[in-house]
Amino acid sequence: MDPRIRTHAETIVDHSTGIESGDNVVISMPAVAEDLAVALHELLGDRGANPVFLNNSDRAARAYLRASDEDAFETPSHQLALYEAADAFIIARGGENVSEQGDVEPDTNAAYRRAMRPVLDERLEKRWCLTQYPSSGHAQLAGMSTEGYENFVWDAVTLDWEAQREHQAQMVDILDGADEVRIKSGEETDVTMSVAGNPTLNDYGERNLPGGEVFTAPVKESVNGYVHFDLPLYRKGKEIEDARLRFEDGRVVGHSAERNEDVLTGILETDEGARYLGELGIGMNRSIDQFTYNMLFDEKMGDTVHMAVGNAYADTVAAENERNESAEHVDMIVDMSEDSVIEVDGEVVQRDGTFVFEDEF
Repeated sequence: MDPRIRTHAETIVDHSTGIESGDNVVISMPAVAEDLAVALHELLGDRGANPVFLNNSDRAARAYLRASDEDAFETPSHQLALYEAADAFIIARGGENVSEQGDVEPDTNAAYRRAMRPVLDERLEKRWCLTQYPSSGHAQLAGMSTEGYENFVWDAVTLDWEAQREHQAQMVDILDGADEVRIKSGEETDVTMSVAGNPTLNDYGERNLPGGEVFTAPVKESVNGYVHFDLPLYRKGKEIEDARLRFEDGRVVGHSAERNEDVLTGILETDEGARYLGELGIGMNRSIDQFTYNMLFDEKMGDTVHMAVGNAYADTVAAENERNESAEHVDMIVDMSEDSVIEVDGEVVQRDGTFVFEDEF
């Protein structure tokens, strides 16, 4: 076994989830990630935890969704019971074919997401870590050799997370207590939103591994303006390219995409909450400097901003503010490296991807 896999597993168990004796842990990952699953099981056994292993198969999921009537989906009570009994979740992506579910209809995906929402909500209330296993499918999507992608992934997950936390804390200090954030980029992105009262979280490799962002939730009805998400995203095997959203009083009132607009429409029509923003995230990980078509990495790049339509994480919403709820949470990215600014309460805090607290600002 590559020794970096054991290091990856140790980071997950010790840093990201803090597994202790007696913890009930659900491990969900594809067969290609078996080495990581083996390393995790060894560590969990050593710590006296209780693992349950789920083989997360994209092929099986595709078969089920294509064979199902979208009106017949129900929340799986047996899976919900497992999640209710769990203390922590460890999930790894790593499909051999990232387009495996590309021929599942958007309406079917949306219906399934609605049925699965109670299961997702239960997981989000527990300790969890989402990470990446460097599979050949994701290497190909990134335009990298398998070995090159392995180096990319394992370099990213073994960062000095305490140093990263301290770097990102400077932006947390700026956003905490702030009222209005304005994002401007080029001629097609100019959007304002209130974050008044909402906490800003510092993601340094805990729930997401790799980490590398600070994020909060906009006040639900405060978002106004327009955004061009000029970096593409993969969604259920389909690439959404050049997505554009227009907001009025928080709600998406217009949208388009140069490619797979129907997939974007399906996301927004999942439920009413899918037409509101649930997250504003600012990428701050300078070690991730290559776009890979993988949101787990791409949204952390240090000269990007991402916004997610759909569900807001509960711990990013103040008690006095309304939390946006949805079965969806879909991140989309704006490249902030050129002709761009982030303003907080009228003050420029990032210009062309460089933060005010960095030497070259």
